[in-house]
Formats: sequence, structure tokens, C-alpha cells
Amino acid sequence: MVASNLVLIANAGGVGRTVLDQLRAQDVPVRAMVRRDDERAAQLRGLGAEVVLGDLTRPESVAAALEGVGRMYFAMPVSPDHLLATTVAASVAREHGNLDALVDMSQMTVSQMTATSTAESHQQRLHWLGEQVLNWSGLPVVHIRPTSFLDNPLFTTLPARSIRENGTIALPFGTGRTSPVAVDDVARVVATVLRDPAPHIGHVYELTGPRTVDMTEMAEEFSRALGRPVSYVDVPLDQWRAEVLAKVGLPPHTEEHIATMARLHRENRYDRATDDVERVTGVPAQTIEAFVAARKDFYLG
Repeated sequence: MVASNLVLIANAGGVGRTVLDQLRAQDVPVRAMVRRDDERAAQLRGLGAEVVLGDLTRPESVAAALEGVGRMYFAMPVSPDHLLATTVAASVAREHGNLDALVDMSQMTVSQMTATSTAESHQQRLHWLGEQVLNWSGLPVVHIRPTSFLDNPLFTTLPARSIRENGTIALPFGTGRTSPVAVDDVARVVATVLRDPAPHIGHVYELTGPRTVDMTEMAEEFSRALGRPVSYVDVPLDQWRAEVLAKVGLPPHTEEHIATMARLHRENRYDRATDDVERVTGVPAQTIEAFVAARKDFYLG
């Protein structure tokens, strides 16, 4: 039986929303699962997507959303329910689905983890376990492992505030190197795989920007993009967590994850660069300078 080319976007925020835009631009049929029928759902309908209400932790709603679907994009926001949702999606897809691809949004940190490693965040551990579940399921899986997103507040909201105030990027990354990747580039990879999944089944794609930089080099890219001096200020991790991160008001699970990301940056765990974005899509990943230049008004206010 030939599977349908109807794509289920199981999380239409961030990467998922951009994937949906790209697929609909090429007339690929898309169904988007949302938790509430709100303004965002209306916007998705306006893009030509079918919208269904559902919850990835509830098997019955996942089964309904998968009806007639041939390809699924699975992702969740940072959540302590990540492993539960992964297990539900895999179980329901095996029992009720007819998928020729399940594209899983994971994290690059997983590639450095083992069954017993303990240095990572609880969220990163859930991603590692989720990948094991999907691999054991026997489903036609493709794992997407992006590094930190350029669109993350670490590289957008927080620098924008300090650049306006005193021309600095203040983060606790020390001399660690990083290669953040843009949501648009990750979405291009996901959309490419979903349009023609057969060549990609069983692959793991690790997505980064085009090169690694330390924070001084990142500040130099910001300077060129914004046309004004920007310098890096290293902040002690504990001080940054108490004076900056704790005041954002995030759930404890999310705060712990972001604090761990900062520590792992400081320990140089994000010093990774691949050409997977270009290899899959034919177009290189954006540089930091290009990303910031396209958002100059946002950073300068």
C-alpha cells in the first residue's frame, strides 16, 4: 500500500511553522496539530493547512491526527513530557499509522551522550531516550539534531538588550566555541526530507552554522552586521543564572535546561560544525553576520 503524501506537523511553532510555510508554498498537503483553536490555528488555516486539535501525550488524539497521513514531523517545546509524547507517537504510529517517514526533532547534544552520561540537562536526556524509543519502534525515522538556534533568546533578546544599553553581549560562555544555526535553515532540511523522504530514512542529520566561533568572534560578526562596535563580556555562570535567567520566570525544567546549555557552552561542548544543511538542501547555512544583518532593527531598537 502506498502511503499518502499528507504531512502531519505535530508542532506548528518555531521550526514546524516554517516547515509548514515551505511545504504549502510547494502545494504539499499539510495537517497541523494544535492544542487550542485560537488565533494561531486560524493563521495556519489561512496558509492552507488542515488544522486538528490534539495532544501528543494522548493516544486517541494522536491516532485521529494520523488518519490518512503518510509523513509526520514530530517535535515538542521543551517539556518534561517529551519522552511520554515520543512514546505515544511511536506506539500509535505503529498500531494505527501508515507512515513512510517520521522526522524527529532532536538535539545535537544527543550525539555526545551515552546511556549513563550525566552532564546533560534533563531535557537532553529525554531526547536521547526518545531517539532510542523511535529506533526500537521499527518506524521509518529520520533524526534531525540541530545545535543551538540563532533564534534562541541567548542570541537574540538578551544580546539586543545589552547591545542597546552598552554595546556588549554578556553571556557565561567563557572561551567556548559555538556554531548556532537559524530556524530557517533547520526548517529547509526538514521540509526537504518530508517532500522526498526515501533517500533519508535511517539517517541522522546534525545541523550547525557554517563554522564555529568563540564569543569574541561572534561579537565581531555582530559588529559587522550592525555597523557599530560590539564586544563580549564573560559573566560567571552562577551570577548569570541568578541575575538574568532566574528573573525570566521560566518553568524549573526549562530553566535547568537553558542553564545546562550555558554550562556546556562554557565547557566547549558546542564546538561542532557540519555541512549537513548544505548537503541536504544544496544551500549553505546562514552565517551569524547574515542572520543579524537581516534583523538589524530588532537588535538596535
